[in-house]
Amino acid sequence: MASAPELLIVDSSARETRSITRSLTKLFADNWKQSGDEVICRRDVGLRPPHFISETWIAAAFTPPTERSDEMRRQLALSDQLIAEIKAADVIVLGAPMYNYSMPASLKAWFDLIARVGETFSFDLSRGDYPIAPLLSGKKLVVLSSRGEFGFEKEGIRFHINALDPAIAACAHYLGAAQEDIHLISADYEEFKDERWERSVAAAREKTHNLATTLREQLEPVIA
Repeated sequence: MASAPELLIVDSSARETRSITRSLTKLFADNWKQSGDEVICRRDVGLRPPHFISETWIAAAFTPPTERSDEMRRQLALSDQLIAEIKAADVIVLGAPMYNYSMPASLKAWFDLIARVGETFSFDLSRGDYPIAPLLSGKKLVVLSSRGEFGFEKEGIRFHINALDPAIAACAHYLGAAQEDIHLISADYEEFKDERWERSVAAAREKTHNLATTLREQLEPVIA
């Protein structure tokens, strides 16, 4: 019997309560569950931020595994764990609020720790001007976001200052997700707290519910 698809949820909101993105990731997980045999891994970088990369970390990452010292392996321990979570997942859900028009620092730190040569990407100068190639593939990436303002979508009035969505899309290949496999849902107008915000949250919740169901059905294992 084929195993159920695995889900990785990464929350990055600094809020433990009153977080729109946390409510959306929870809704996604609740609607993902069907048979009780689901494997759901949760990583909370918002409340438990990972460390930033450093010169010693970079040196360890670019040292061949067989030549690493015990200290180097210690430096890479969290990175190894985060990458293992990504490799095991079929669907990766990011709870990614927009902070100052970009991603939370904790989420950026998470991306930096999983961008590893020989683990999530390869580097080969023989490929000319495009030496970096992804090593993972076939993942679905879901980005559940909230924004204080509005108009951050393409052609929107604030798209030119949207540093969140392009950054996630640019790093998606480290997660093994192609551009066509990125699903973005956002709740806007939070700073205004008016009927537009209420409608946006309601729409985001409905889209999240439907997307969780759709992806689960698409990935439902075939019982042989």
